[in-house]
Amino acid sequence: MRIGIVAPPWVSVPPEGYGGTESVIDRLARGFLAAGHDVLLWTTGDSTCPVPKGWILERGDRERLGAAVVELHHLIHGYEAMLDWGADVVHDHTLIGPVYARRHPELPVVTTNHGPFNEELVTLYRAVTDQVALIAISHDQAARGIRAGLPIDAVIHHGIDLDRYCEGAGTGDGRGEYHLFLGRMAPEKGARRAIVAARAAGVRLLLAAKMQEPLERSFFAEQVQPLLDDRIEYVGEVGIERKLELLRGARSLVNPIRWPEPFGLVMIEALACGTPVMSFREGAAPEIVDHGRTGYLCDDVVDLTRHLADVDRLDRHACRQDAERRFSISRMVADHLALFERVIEQRTSQAGLVRP
Repeated sequence: MRIGIVAPPWVSVPPEGYGGTESVIDRLARGFLAAGHDVLLWTTGDSTCPVPKGWILERGDRERLGAAVVELHHLIHGYEAMLDWGADVVHDHTLIGPVYARRHPELPVVTTNHGPFNEELVTLYRAVTDQVALIAISHDQAARGIRAGLPIDAVIHHGIDLDRYCEGAGTGDGRGEYHLFLGRMAPEKGARRAIVAARAAGVRLLLAAKMQEPLERSFFAEQVQPLLDDRIEYVGEVGIERKLELLRGARSLVNPIRWPEPFGLVMIEALACGTPVMSFREGAAPEIVDHGRTGYLCDDVVDLTRHLADVDRLDRHACRQDAERRFSISRMVADHLALFERVIEQRTSQAGLVRP
């Protein structure tokens, strides 16, 4: 197949720092190419993903994140490139792209919703799913879309390059053992809850978090910074190598989310490093964490505090084995290819054509 991939215009692929969607796109693009397919990634000029690429924007435009004019400029040129290249299918990861794709009904298009099915996204996808196939990234997310009346064509969990994630011993760094919070500095991600539990349990906690948006900065200043001390430390936003080092050395990943997170890539990254996951029973967490085996699904901060003391009972090798069994790139790629084949066959059948 000739598989076109359209990435959002905000961050490079792969991202230099925080960027879950762009990390997934990077793994898919490399996976499709390794599986013997032709790939064209429409992205930004600072992207380093080692596949054939095209772009109109020299750099990711994070400063204007969400601006419709930026995304449309990126998309118009991207879809022209896909048509000129002769794509068999386009996998679009943007928001406006699936709507713009209606301008090109000759192109089979698949889109992945990387966010929650809120009112705005339900309205968007309801307008396009007669023509565009829709992927959900967890069964919890899919169920929310289905309840809103959306057809979900596939549920495909994310996968990661397991060779990059070595199993660690969880023995910490030169300053001793620690637990780790890794994510965005946002209330729903749970940095403050992680601190409260760590302080109550008397354990060291490192927080590695993206903090760029005004709301993230204000949350940090008002709710997190006053709680920092010599055992609770904010280490900033980290790149991939530092992230892997932190995950391997952590006794656990503390991920006390309070929102219907569609997936939670950091949880499978932790498991791949042999690091148990402490989370709440929200969103996709129950699909990722095997309670009592690869982590704990907690009810509240009191429950989380108690389980922080139990984490050493868990087998780190079992965490790694679970990641290998369920969250590999090869499984994720195979699931996508199967859907692409179905979409192409359906489009060909509707047009009364015979594939060469």
